[in-house]
Parts: sequence; structure tokens; C-alpha cells
Amino acid sequence: MTTYLILHGFQNHRPPGHWQHWLAAQLRERGHEVRYPQLPEPDAPVLADWIAALEEHGRRPADGEFVVLAHSLSVLLWLRAGERRPDADRVLLVAPPSPRVTASIPAIAAFADGLDLAERGLAARLVYGDGDPYCPEGADVHYGTPLGLDTDRVPGGEHLDLDAGYGDWASVLEWCEDPDVRVKGR
Repeated sequence: MTTYLILHGFQNHRPPGHWQHWLAAQLRERGHEVRYPQLPEPDAPVLADWIAALEEHGRRPADGEFVVLAHSLSVLLWLRAGERRPDADRVLLVAPPSPRVTASIPAIAAFADGLDLAERGLAARLVYGDGDPYCPEGADVHYGTPLGLDTDRVPGGEHLDLDAGYGDWASVLEWCEDPDVRVKGR
């Protein structure tokens, strides 16, 4: 059995229509353990509190594969956790906001403060959409290339959220079941 940890972003209250909510239900139906916690204070997140929640929910299971999927601000949470980052077999980083945009939003600016993108060998795959208002330069520029990540660009995907039409997202479910699958649009 595989255990999945799904981490949401800024101002996300885990709405039923979001692809993460849908994915959690799909994975549970397939018999997997799914951890999909509501992170503390999603409208005014405190980095230390989110890191503590990551440590709490990111405990590696005794058996089986452990997979993490992080969307938006949780990508920065994952990167900022450093040595406190859970031991995962696979990681999917989806639609991270750019450091510049993050720093411009007072409620989340601390997540960009001192962000070190020099880390190499990070075992993760990056998925981002063209036209993302939270990362207008493209996530490959800020994260994919500097971190040496395998990258999937979704044409017209924007922030890969509900506003961009990402409820059911079969391609992410396919990646969960087969890590060699490239993630594409809906």
C-alpha cells in the first residue's frame, strides 16, 4: 500500500471541487492511505506552524511507498523545510508561486524569505501551467532549472487550481499510480 500526503496552498480550505480533494477520494477508493490535512491558518499561514504540521503529517509509514503532492504555497513549505522535510519516495511539486510574487503578499512573504534554491538532487517532479498569475515568469525558471527537476509544463494551465478548471485531474492520478507518466492538462 502507498501512503499519500497531499498539501494545499494559501487560502485553500480543501474545497470539494479542487483536484486535491478529488485525488484524495480517488486514492482512498483504490485502498491507499491518504493524509490530506487542513494546514493551520490557511488565510494567514505562519511558516513555523506549517513546518510543524508537515512534520506531524509527514511521518513515514512503517511499510510501503510514501508520496507527497504539494500545491502552490506548500511547494515553498516543502523547499523551506530543509532537514525537517519528511523522507518521501516521490514528490510532485505543483504550481509554486514565484519568490517575487510570494514576497509581495504580506501574509505569505515569510515563505520566500531566505529561500535557497541552490539545493541539488531534490527527488521531485515539477508541474506548472502557462499563464500562472502567481508565477508569471514560469516555474521552470525559478524552480525547475535551478533545482534540476524533471518538469512538466501544462499549456494554458495557469495556477492549476479550481479557477483554472482543475477539479478532476486524471493525469495526476495516473502519475500517482505510475511515476514514469508525465503530468499533463485535464
